[in-house]
Amino acid sequence: MNAPTTSLDAPVLLRERDKDVAILVLNRPEARNSLSEAVLNDLSSALSEIAADKSVRAVVIAANGPAFCAGHDLKELTSRRSDADGGREYFRRMMTMCSGTMQQIINVPQPVIAAVQGVATAAGCQLVASCDLAVGSTTAKFATPGVDIGLFCSTPMVALSRNIARKHAMEMLLTGEAVSAEDAYRIGLINRIVNPGEEREMALDFARQIAGKSSHIVKIGKEGFYRQAEMNLAEAYRYVSEVMVENLMARDAKEGLNAFIDKREPKWEDR
Repeated sequence: MNAPTTSLDAPVLLRERDKDVAILVLNRPEARNSLSEAVLNDLSSALSEIAADKSVRAVVIAANGPAFCAGHDLKELTSRRSDADGGREYFRRMMTMCSGTMQQIINVPQPVIAAVQGVATAAGCQLVASCDLAVGSTTAKFATPGVDIGLFCSTPMVALSRNIARKHAMEMLLTGEAVSAEDAYRIGLINRIVNPGEEREMALDFARQIAGKSSHIVKIGKEGFYRQAEMNLAEAYRYVSEVMVENLMARDAKEGLNAFIDKREPKWEDR
């Protein structure tokens, strides 16, 4: 159940576990789960630990409260205007930190699934777009509204433009208008729409399904997907052909093929 409020000394990121699925919960509902420096630090640390933990086979990112994530903490950013350099160095550090965390989501070997119960705006929309899969409730909305306040959503644009078609991305970026869950599904920003309150369980269903696969093979596939996506057609085919060869040499590939031929369930060893 989504918690409406949290005390000032509560953790800004909660870590939970559902067997071999790690669950990370944004826990600043009073600030609409905005990505403060503390949140980004905790999220980055959690992802680093998860990447090294072979017992974690999938990850769900969820949030407490009515909003999924309202993007950067604008009050925190604005407070640094009084710095000697007008905040430039702090702004640079925060943008670099946020960009690094989004790339961590791509680079961890485990698939990451967003469970979006409410609005996801600016860097919050970037967070959804950075995840490998995303589930949204019917009340979820997605927007990159920075243009409305003089702060074009340039960093969210990177993840958004790699998820949806250019004209859909440009419409969101130039108008700042919110996209409904139905439209987000239509343009490919999310994978499923569910009733309010069911988004986390649907994300967990995805995670549990993935967790039943060989983690070694899933790691190969996730890394290959993102690498080939940045290549031209010929380069991509050359690269994935080598990936397939290495995949075929894996123990779990041999086991999976034999199990298919023998009409039995495979026994994964994650290697």
